[in-house]
Amino acid sequence: MPKAFSRRAARALTSALLATATLTALSHSAAAAGTLGSAAAGKGRYFGTAVAASHLGESAYAGTLDREFSAVTPENEMKWDATESTRNTFTFAAADQIVSHAQSKGMKIRGHTLVWHSQLPSWVSGLGAADLRTAMNNHITQLMQHYKGKIYAWDVVNEAFQDGSSGARRSSPFQDKLGDGYIEEAFRTARSVDPDAKLCYNDYNTDGVNAKSNAVYNMVKDFKSRGVPIDCVGFQSHFNSASPVPSDYRANLQRFADLGVDVQITELDIEGSGTAQANSYATVVKACLAVSRCTGMTVWGITDKYSWRSSGTPLLFDSNYAEKPAYDAVLTALGGSGSGGGGGNGGGTGATCTVVFTKTADWNDGYNGQVTVTAGAAPITGWTTTVTFPAPQKVSTLWNGSASWDSSGTVMTVRPTYNADLAAGASTSFGFTVQKNGSSSAPTVGTCTAS
Repeated sequence: MPKAFSRRAARALTSALLATATLTALSHSAAAAGTLGSAAAGKGRYFGTAVAASHLGESAYAGTLDREFSAVTPENEMKWDATESTRNTFTFAAADQIVSHAQSKGMKIRGHTLVWHSQLPSWVSGLGAADLRTAMNNHITQLMQHYKGKIYAWDVVNEAFQDGSSGARRSSPFQDKLGDGYIEEAFRTARSVDPDAKLCYNDYNTDGVNAKSNAVYNMVKDFKSRGVPIDCVGFQSHFNSASPVPSDYRANLQRFADLGVDVQITELDIEGSGTAQANSYATVVKACLAVSRCTGMTVWGITDKYSWRSSGTPLLFDSNYAEKPAYDAVLTALGGSGSGGGGGNGGGTGATCTVVFTKTADWNDGYNGQVTVTAGAAPITGWTTTVTFPAPQKVSTLWNGSASWDSSGTVMTVRPTYNADLAAGASTSFGFTVQKNGSSSAPTVGTCTAS
């Protein structure tokens, strides 16, 4: 829709380190269940992300991609305007870059997208019906032949239905000139080109039972009854406070799966922050895991700073690539070794830690604080704690830790940068500078959670 190493210690880096470090990619098998991709693999799913070729040269971007994800979707590089801006002249360089990178890391690749009303070069809409049919089938054929054997699943047709209560098809050059049959024709052409790729229909605002999802459901049911080759349905799952995860999300996924198709969460992002965002992400992941034919999940981007709706901070990593509470919630829902955004000491592993706050310097307008983290009777490989600051204090600098904030801007969740591994009884610390803004009260340090 939009245009848009193995230990937990290595996952969170400060923004300063990210600007200079070269991150080493390690395999998901080496990471056990401590990353999104490896944890999802343990549940028989993939966990992917949308990727932009232009960011692959950024070490933090590529490093996070390689470490955390087991599948990729090119964000814009396979769309019609990017691959065939001039009729029958195809350009694959940017998409090839993503595909080659993903293949080198053993990742699945979702092709996105073959037929869509948006991001079409102007020459397409100017064609007559017969010429448009030829051009559509040629575009499908050329893209699929170029990537044959490399693509796990294709979004063959994207967003073909209207929003609202009508359940009608969306006006587009394909719909207006070729009629309802263009979707079936696109799928039949795609199957003839690559019999091994999964063929998907993909759409948004179909996540719950409504007029639009009912229309898609009826189309898929008809296709299955007549032998039209459709293997999967993609649910984009773009959520925010005005359009939250629907209460019937899981049931809706299941009813499509009951038609005999796989279901995939294809463009997941959830605007918000803190616990509310984390809980919503966990709800989506648990819904997929509860449906046996939900084969995987893809978030629509790696870091908030490059999101198509970055102001809503909708992704699992913040603009400095620090893991957000939503990341922990997803990892925990997948059965991984994350802290789950807090909770009891040790997460059931027997690992424990304690934290102590010390004010190390104080002046009229600010102070420096230090939090010492000490492992319990067993070694730990990661820790998380919270620091709550009385309003209107603001943290201006943080060192030896990576932070995410709740929606109030007063609760800072801190994870380690390089200082996660601690022997039994050993200690480490992180520190921060605070602007008092009229308040001299000390912050409150929460429970330490170890892994």
